[in-house]
Amino acid sequence: MSSDLAIDARGLVKRFGDTVAVDGVDLAVPRGAIYGLLGPNGAGKTTTVRMLTTLLRPDGGQAFVDGIDVAADPHGVRTRIGLTGQYAAVEERLTGRENMEFVARLFHMPKSEGRARSVELLERFDLVDAADRVVKGYSGGMRRRLDIAMSLIARPSVLFLDEPTTGLDPRSRLAMWGLIEELEHDGTTVLLTTQYLDEADRLAQRIVVIDHGTVIANGTADELKDQIGGDRMTVQIRHPESRPLALEALAPFCAGEVDVDLDGRTFHFPIRSGDRVVPNVIRALDDAGVDVLDAEVRRPTLDDVFLTLTGRSAADEHEGVAS
Repeated sequence: MSSDLAIDARGLVKRFGDTVAVDGVDLAVPRGAIYGLLGPNGAGKTTTVRMLTTLLRPDGGQAFVDGIDVAADPHGVRTRIGLTGQYAAVEERLTGRENMEFVARLFHMPKSEGRARSVELLERFDLVDAADRVVKGYSGGMRRRLDIAMSLIARPSVLFLDEPTTGLDPRSRLAMWGLIEELEHDGTTVLLTTQYLDEADRLAQRIVVIDHGTVIANGTADELKDQIGGDRMTVQIRHPESRPLALEALAPFCAGEVDVDLDGRTFHFPIRSGDRVVPNVIRALDDAGVDVLDAEVRRPTLDDVFLTLTGRSAADEHEGVAS
């Protein structure tokens, strides 16, 4: 494997009976980067993470984490990683401080070092005031922060975050994003699985999209958006009877098919070089005698990418989680 990669997986396969949950997944995550693992429910994201973190043994392929073979030396991998699952793995009957120090003992850290590291992380994650309170009384956001703090107690070089903001309110989500960005600044490699597209868009330098156990796309957010057609323009005209003139005037600027709303006045179409073409489109329509009410250019979102690649919208996925 390359020494520049914190995670190097090739052809990972995992079967559960006759079901192939992961079918030949490749991952190459550079050191110090945040990578997003995106996909619908049941796509194979969590199973992939469980193999990389030695919780499941691969049925095929090979994976290295921080240079260590996950199948040949699972104990070695566990000494280098941190893991936060979909649900906060905290002991409700203990205080926040006791949770931290308990994990330090699991890593065989000297008592004084474990206490010092616990204090450091409780301060960093804004949990000092609640450190000596029983975790049962913590809010969801506080539990999540404690969970991540516990996963960092042994200073892992690679941190796996499996849907870390699921169930959090918007304010807590934003706070969690800030903490994840701090980890990157510290040089920690982060593999983030998420169904929140805005989360992947903001945090991940590169996004791997998985569906039905296979990688169906891999690129930066901008690269993935470009794959589905680039910018789109929406034009609304005043009079529907001007539709033929409008279509004729718009033709030179369209990079693909024009969709017309049922009102006959609103047109949607892909364009190239949105910043330059907009004034020319409006001028062409004006020259054709078409009265324009509105015109705007929209960059594709990751939601558009998700829908195009998987045939499902992210909103549908979130509703499935809620139900």
